[in-house]
Amino acid sequence: MTLSPQHIAHFQDRGFLLLEDQFSAQELDLLRRRADVVLAGRDERTVMEASGTAVRSVYGPHEIDPVFAVLGRHPRLVGPAQRLLDGDVYVYQSKLNVKSPFDGEFWEWHQDYVFWRNEDRMPAPRVLTAAVYIDDVDDFNGPLVLIPGSHREGVLRCPTPTDLASDAPNWHSHVSARLKYAIHRDVLGGLARRYGLHAPKARAGALLLFDGNIAHASSTNISPFARSLILYTYNHVANAPARPTRPGFLVSRDTRAIAPVDDDSLLADAAAAQEAR
Repeated sequence: MTLSPQHIAHFQDRGFLLLEDQFSAQELDLLRRRADVVLAGRDERTVMEASGTAVRSVYGPHEIDPVFAVLGRHPRLVGPAQRLLDGDVYVYQSKLNVKSPFDGEFWEWHQDYVFWRNEDRMPAPRVLTAAVYIDDVDDFNGPLVLIPGSHREGVLRCPTPTDLASDAPNWHSHVSARLKYAIHRDVLGGLARRYGLHAPKARAGALLLFDGNIAHASSTNISPFARSLILYTYNHVANAPARPTRPGFLVSRDTRAIAPVDDDSLLADAAAAQEAR
């Protein structure tokens, strides 16, 4: 996929870009089936909602599932990432984020880069996330809400960070409903008044690209419909942390530049795997 100059200008100015209808019904059906398989597992990659009954996220699905591995190298994701970050990229982190019907909880207002800078020592915000909408995203199932233009403000002020007071690993406060680096509410008020709020809603199959420094959050899912996203964070190869310490499913150790697969690889590889059984 090739981004137009207008696409690039929009991303640079607003900090995000929504591209609708990027994946076909057949591709989405495959992604949903593989998501069900990944979500059925329970290991250290799995983060549950506070209720303990619903999965919130699974980290590193591209490392454990062949379809999600192909999707992370897909030209519809990698091409825009290379163009917007001006060079070769690799998958820094991937995650399957789920907001289950009625049980999907909120994400506090935050920026992604502050976690990667403070916890992993990522040198610069030369990083973005590509989110594929596996489900329709509407007003009621907990859409991502962005503050357009907030990425130009740099790293924003946070209250004194604290880890979760529980037996969970320290990194759980980087991925749970109570985030270690939530943005200070006084800062948010000024940003929202200056830039406004925007929720990029779209049908399943859309692709949302957003800057590592854009302020964003999401509300609970009050609807009977799921809201699932598969997200790939692409980092420029020259921007890799030198000595990351968090688990590999949060900070990939493979920093080699991605060679994109063919555009039809999702369905072709799945068909080949089925025939081999």
